[in-house]
Amino acid sequence: MTTTDETRPARPTGRPRSVRAEAAIIDAALDLIGEGMTFAELSIEAIAARAGVGKTTIYRRWSNKEDLVIDALTKLKAPLPKLEGESVREDLIAYLRIVQRDACDARSRCVMNIAMNDAERHPRLAERFRQAALEPRRAAMAAMLRRGMATGELRADLDVPIAMAMLAGTMMWYIRGVESGGDGEISQDTAERIVDQLLAGLGPR
Repeated sequence: MTTTDETRPARPTGRPRSVRAEAAIIDAALDLIGEGMTFAELSIEAIAARAGVGKTTIYRRWSNKEDLVIDALTKLKAPLPKLEGESVREDLIAYLRIVQRDACDARSRCVMNIAMNDAERHPRLAERFRQAALEPRRAAMAAMLRRGMATGELRADLDVPIAMAMLAGTMMWYIRGVESGGDGEISQDTAERIVDQLLAGLGPR
């Protein structure tokens, strides 16, 4: 059976993995994507050259390019802190600060563009990224809102999916507007301002 550069049967590990080499490979893939390389253009050869390793080093860890990119995408997303503060307001501010940090990082934006905008061309990649990186975050936000409903901090009849879209969507819209030359600036208290404005409508009457 023939194999290609992009898909090859995983080789058995003959020696302990090098943490440094693995980190270099992940960084190389993210750097190439961050520089504008599309998923189709990205190759194992290019990643190996940038990381300073041989292709066999990559294939010891990942069976194909897609598995490598998925690992790179998920590791780029900052882990969520423990979101069980004294109030739903504090948790939502902490969550949106992570969204803000990710959205302001050029490499993260390019990665998200591949995962989301190339979904039609690479549906399996987009679906795996959604399950590995996006769904856990959406579940965490939904849990925050439901906790606020249970404690009386939020309206009992709150539409959770719409509230989630309002919170995350407002942050993304604000950041993209500022970056494209709009008024204002992205400040440290942006997440707090967004949460406080939206809570005025999400809170109980």
